[in-house]
Amino acid sequence: MGAALDRMADALQARLTAERRVTVDIAQELRTPVAGLVTAAELLPPGRPTELVRDRAAVLRHMVEDILEVARLDDPDVRPTLERRTLSTLVRRALAAARADDGVEPVVAADAEVVTDPRRVERILANLVGNAVRHGAAPVTVTVDRAGVAVRDHGPGFPEEMLAMLRESGPRRFASGTAARGVGVGLGLTIAAGQTRVLGARLTFVNASEGAGAEVSPRLPEERDAVGCG
Repeated sequence: MGAALDRMADALQARLTAERRVTVDIAQELRTPVAGLVTAAELLPPGRPTELVRDRAAVLRHMVEDILEVARLDDPDVRPTLERRTLSTLVRRALAAARADDGVEPVVAADAEVVTDPRRVERILANLVGNAVRHGAAPVTVTVDRAGVAVRDHGPGFPEEMLAMLRESGPRRFASGTAARGVGVGLGLTIAAGQTRVLGARLTFVNASEGAGAEVSPRLPEERDAVGCG
């Protein structure tokens, strides 16, 4: 039985490695033609059709880069680059990266310094904010306190089936959240979960008890120092 379990584990690991390699290869092959499509779109004459083509080309390029990032996060040798930063600074930079300054409210109840990888934390927060803006409803708040950071929207919240899946196993990549296509999430939340794992942190998912809305909180490792409120 032990030998059989070992063979099953080896086969599963080989399959995961092969899937990751295929994902990387496909994304790498798509990179060049998509870049050419983006460049060609810039040469089109001004007009509404051109705007639509440019927008879809940009979305496609962004999706390819996201797929590559998901594949890189599967690498067991990925390590964070640790620096000391305040949580409020990371939040403001993330909001700028997400281009979500309008309609998103940063609330600093109690700031803190953390030793973490700033680029990865900003990526996590930018993706969570973008997800809340797209799938929730205003206002979207990003609250900083001594427990960490919480991103909340005021939409309908997570469907119960999705919330159970997120709590049990985390986001499932390349899956839609629609009932017709199965319970799952998009690449943004998958990347946030992957970056969180690299940091040795975790994401918590809840529906707000005092009203409508979904809340996602990245909980960083406990090494932090309070620096007052702002």
